[in-house]
Amino acid sequence: MSAIYRNSPLPRYYQLKEIMRERIRAGEWKPGDLIPSERELGEKYGISRMTARQAITDLVNEGLFYREQGKGTFVSQHKITQQLIRLTGFTEDIRARGQRPSTKVISAAMQAADEETAERLGISAGTLIFRLQRLRLADGEPLAIELSQVSFKDCERLLEEDLENNSLYRTLESKYGITLMEADQEIEAGLAGNEEAQLLKIPIGSPVLFTRRVTYTERNQPIEYAKAVSCGNKYTFYTHMKREQLVP
Repeated sequence: MSAIYRNSPLPRYYQLKEIMRERIRAGEWKPGDLIPSERELGEKYGISRMTARQAITDLVNEGLFYREQGKGTFVSQHKITQQLIRLTGFTEDIRARGQRPSTKVISAAMQAADEETAERLGISAGTLIFRLQRLRLADGEPLAIELSQVSFKDCERLLEEDLENNSLYRTLESKYGITLMEADQEIEAGLAGNEEAQLLKIPIGSPVLFTRRVTYTERNQPIEYAKAVSCGNKYTFYTHMKREQLVP
């Protein structure tokens, strides 16, 4: 589709959405490109600015575009797909996509576990745990803020590790002999606050995904309670589900 047909049963805003999708699929518009303004689209396709705005807003909500105040609307980077059926870390996910993962450690310290964290980790409130907050990037672009809270005997040794250049999960497995087996994860949609917006370089109120994950060792012992805030327009979560068959 390259033109808008007034006699088509499809609404004009929907036709414009399909035209813009095709321009992305064909590689005419690449990630990071500034798309034409509502006025320019209206003049080119003979539609109102309101119709153009509706099409753009829909694609922003779908994650294909993102807006920057005072600058315009841009084509989003391809989304990171995180499998929900395998336990992987950020570094593994990004490398699997052929991108370059990097990390900036915001803070690393021993801290007393609060009641929520203690309950998740099966320890007493006030127990000292290793608390690591990191900004995660792909090809230099901020994608997520992660807070890992880890509890095991002598976990204070993690303070000596270079977790800006090395994976936490790989370090636990290869250096500390801790086998990570499974995890429970919760995902919730939300909006970026001041801190998230500043670190992720997105406008305040942008859509984000909040995740909470408890990771277990081979003995079914919780070892990590992690929280993350991810850019909502850059992530896709994937899972495969089967319906339980009814017994005749």
